[in-house]
Amino acid sequence: MNPYEGPDRPSVTAFPIAKAGFPFIYASAFASAIFALLGLKIPAILLLGATLFICFFFRDPDRVIPASPGAVISPADGRIIVAEKIGLSAFYKGPCFKISIFMNIFNVHVNRIVQEGEVVKIDYRPGKFYSADQDKAGLENEHNAVFIKTESGRELCIVQVAGLIARRIICTVQKGEVVKRGQKFGLICFGSRLDVYLPEDFKVEVAPGDKVKAGETLLGEII
Repeated sequence: MNPYEGPDRPSVTAFPIAKAGFPFIYASAFASAIFALLGLKIPAILLLGATLFICFFFRDPDRVIPASPGAVISPADGRIIVAEKIGLSAFYKGPCFKISIFMNIFNVHVNRIVQEGEVVKIDYRPGKFYSADQDKAGLENEHNAVFIKTESGRELCIVQVAGLIARRIICTVQKGEVVKRGQKFGLICFGSRLDVYLPEDFKVEVAPGDKVKAGETLLGEII
């Protein structure tokens, strides 16, 4: 069996961009063109630079997904800031294992499903906008929780947490949908964090400080 898989179709362009980024790109490019036509070179150049950065921010590269049964992959690009067992959580019944990934503005922000299963609940909560690497951000910031039951009956939760300058959480899956490991399910605009809550006996393969890639890096295994 091939140890890798790809749940989404390969991109047809050399520099794929997430659909959610096009309104920002068009608005910035249009404003740059207007200033250029008015002969205002400096604002036009600054907005052109902003347009290029927005294209970079919303890039959506293809990823090759590990296909090992029980494998849990990273839902986001970024840096591990938490990898520990916890006793209580608003997102899991009983003790569990929590992994938090901080994404800065230079990371790819497309989010991916960590393990195949069925979406049993989606819980969006408005909130504040503390820096996403702070402990209180997980509960007090605007967030969107996706609860999944795996094919083996295990439960897990992926929480999209807005950051200091993030103002839009996008989630494209729905309750009752069957999802695949590595499938794209949303993004958070301009800096954010992903929390993953897993069974207590989760076998972890990462530690705080590790850099991870969505869809490619193995976080560990559900036993």
